Amino acid sequence: MKPGLALSFGYDDGSLQTFADARLQPDVVLRDIYSLPEIDLNDFSVLFISMHSDQRFLAARAPQIEDYLVRGGVVVANGHHAYPYLPRMAGFHTIDGYRLSDITVLRLAEHPIWHGIDPHDLTFRRGVSGFYGRVWHDAPPDALVIHALGHPGLPVDFIYPVGDGRVLFHGGNDLWTFGGEDRPLVPRIMQWVASGRNVQ
Repeated sequence: MKPGLALSFGYDDGSLQTFADARLQPDVVLRDIYSLPEIDLNDFSVLFISMHSDQRFLAARAPQIEDYLVRGGVVVANGHHAYPYLPRMAGFHTIDGYRLSDITVLRLAEHPIWHGIDPHDLTFRRGVSGFYGRVWHDAPPDALVIHALGHPGLPVDFIYPVGDGRVLFHGGNDLWTFGGEDRPLVPRIMQWVASGRNVQ
């Protein structure tokens, strides 16, 4: 399998260190986001986009990203989608005056990436809620919605097809920072990509 690609931002970012610590096979390489125009994305099995990424720049590269997806690539994107860099994605919706019940993670569908991980452990980190997600996005009609916040109609995790490829979208802090030492999500994501990343 081809390596994965994670886009960095010209400075050390703690969440990206997760890829090095995971000692993945195949590897995930880090490249600066602003070198994207010179990168052939087809050399990579999956593109990881952090919540900290420059979305205005990514929006200018939207045709490159869509072409990669149409040809069968996988994009794992995080954060609040504020600029149109992903095909078929709209902007985010805030939850005004939210309470704990409004940001409780609800599992709507089983998926191998999150298998055996209790949604309670996603809702809370060291006893504090809200790290996993505090906004929601409209999922495309053919998306598999895996998690929602507080209500089934408020998606936070979903997977949808673009051509022969897939987008795995997480509307919160970088997905690879969750799962803990006993159930890290990064190897699971790579296994899902290797298995054919079936949207079902």
